[in-house]
Amino acid sequence: MKVGIVGLGLIGGSMAIDLKRRGFADEIIGVEADAVNAAAALKIGLVDRVAQLQDCIGESDLIVLAVPVGAAVRMLPMVLDRFSELGCGTKVVMDVCSTKEQLARAVKYHPCRRQYVASHPMAGTEYSGPWAAMPGLFDAHACIICDSEESAPKAVRMVESLYESLNMRTIYMNSSNHDVHTAYVSHISHVTSFALALTVLDKEKDEKHIFDLASGGFSSTVRLAKSSPDMWTPILSQNRENVLHVMDTYIEKMLAFRQAIDEGDEEAVRGLIEDANRIRRIIR
Repeated sequence: MKVGIVGLGLIGGSMAIDLKRRGFADEIIGVEADAVNAAAALKIGLVDRVAQLQDCIGESDLIVLAVPVGAAVRMLPMVLDRFSELGCGTKVVMDVCSTKEQLARAVKYHPCRRQYVASHPMAGTEYSGPWAAMPGLFDAHACIICDSEESAPKAVRMVESLYESLNMRTIYMNSSNHDVHTAYVSHISHVTSFALALTVLDKEKDEKHIFDLASGGFSSTVRLAKSSPDMWTPILSQNRENVLHVMDTYIEKMLAFRQAIDEGDEEAVRGLIEDANRIRRIIR
């Protein structure tokens, strides 16, 4: 099994480590546009070798698109075009992006569409680049496979086998539902973290005070603000409608807190906090 990984950052690099270490892949072929990142990935052993995209497609059994979703939307049709030139056959391409609807639309009528499997491993950190890659990143997390009925059964089984080797549990849904759910459980978390970081940086000019006084609660809340703008700008753009809907709801809740605090209504504040505490039943 030869696996080509396009994009050797946190997700692609971490996947490369465990796919090779756990015996899913016999060889990992890397594709990386950034020359520094490509050299680093090769030096630290994330990949067996680095190749150009077209060569990687020709040689690999499975291609993983681990690039920002804006790049993936442009790249996926190119990969399937190359499959067409090679006769589609048994080659499979998958992505690991955080939005799915635009990817699905980009290749909906492609003759090799059934060789594409849309997926999203729900794991990661706020760090990026090949140096951020780590073993075990995906263990015990969920992964989502979208629109599986649009893909060839053998292609889906190959991707399922990949995620089994990463010790992930698989959930199935369509692209539209995926983008709604990720707006609520992932994308809004990043937006609020970015906004909180901007608020603190704007008002607290003395960086030493931020460092000295920031508690664990603040650090965990603002941690996501360190995430890559190259990754998150296209995510928020492509999932615009869902993210805006979630943001509007979030702003309503913030205004409810603001009103209760402004009016000195402790019972209202307590009620809002108690309602929020219901999350304990879901997340421990």
